[in-house]
Amino acid sequence: MHKHLDISTEVQQALADNKPVVALESTIISHGMPWPNNAETAFKVEQVIRENGAIPATIAVIDGRLKAGLSRDEINTLAKAGHSVIKCSRRDLPYVVATGKHGATTVAATMIIAAMAGIKVFATGGIGGVHRGAQQTFDISADLQELAQTSVAVVCSGAKSILDLALTREYLETHGVPVIGHQTEQLPAFYTRDSDQSVDYRLDDAQQIATFLRAKWSLQLNGGVVIANPIPKQYAMDKAQINAAIEQALEEAMQKQVGGKESTPFLLERVAQLTGGNSLESNIQLVLNNARLAAGIATELSQL
Repeated sequence: MHKHLDISTEVQQALADNKPVVALESTIISHGMPWPNNAETAFKVEQVIRENGAIPATIAVIDGRLKAGLSRDEINTLAKAGHSVIKCSRRDLPYVVATGKHGATTVAATMIIAAMAGIKVFATGGIGGVHRGAQQTFDISADLQELAQTSVAVVCSGAKSILDLALTREYLETHGVPVIGHQTEQLPAFYTRDSDQSVDYRLDDAQQIATFLRAKWSLQLNGGVVIANPIPKQYAMDKAQINAAIEQALEEAMQKQVGGKESTPFLLERVAQLTGGNSLESNIQLVLNNARLAAGIATELSQL
C-alpha cells in the first residue's frame, strides 16, 4: 500500500473481495455548497451508492494523509471548514501532504488517489475544462490532463456549463479521452440535458459501459473515460435562465479579477444566487443521479 494513503477498513475489504466501489470527490463538500447542504449531500450521495449495491469511498486529504473512504466526522470537518480547506489538484497534493493540512480533492486529485487505491469508477457533478476566454488566459482545468493519463472512469453531467464546451471537447479529443453519452448523443451541460456538442459514443446501460471500460483498459490504453449522464428532466434548468446567470457571473468574475482555482467556486456560487437557489437543488440532484449510474457501472465491472 502507498505510504501516504489510508484506505478505510470497509473500502479495503470491498476491494479485497472484488466488490463494487465508487470514489467521490470532496471539493463539492468544502467549496461546492454551503454548510449544512454540503454535509447532507455528501451523506446522501454515499447512501444512494449503498442503496445501489456499491461501497462509497469519499476521497480527501486529512492532516496530510491521503484518504480513500471518510468517516462521518471527517466529512463534517471538511463541510464546516468550507473554503478554508485547501482545494487540491495534482500540483497541490505534495504541499498538503508535506505540511499535514486538510485538502479537498478536485476531479484530478480524486482520480489520482482513487487510482492509487485501485478504485476504477468515480462519480461527481461535472468535470472541469477549458474556461471561456482561454485563448487569452490559457485557463484550462488540470482535470482534463488527468483524464488523459489516469485510468479512472468519471461519471458526470458533462462539463460545467460555465466553461467553453467546444474547446473542452477538442482538448479531450486531442488527448484520446473517450466521451460516452449515457442514453444521449449530446454532451450534457451540467444544469441542462444537452448542448451544441456531441459525445463520441452513446451507450444505454451500465453493462455496456462496463464492457467498454474493460475493453479500453485491457487494450493497455491508459487514461480515463468521461461518462456523461444528463441531469434528470424534472431538475433540468431553463437554458435561457441559466445562460443569463452564467454570463452575469462571468462578467463579475472578470471585474473582480477572480481567476485560477478560485474561479469555479466563485462562478457556481454566483449562479446559485442569481437563480434563487434553483441551481443548488439541480446540482444536488445531478450528483445523486450520477452516483446511481456509477454504482451500476462499478457493479457490472466487478462481475466481468
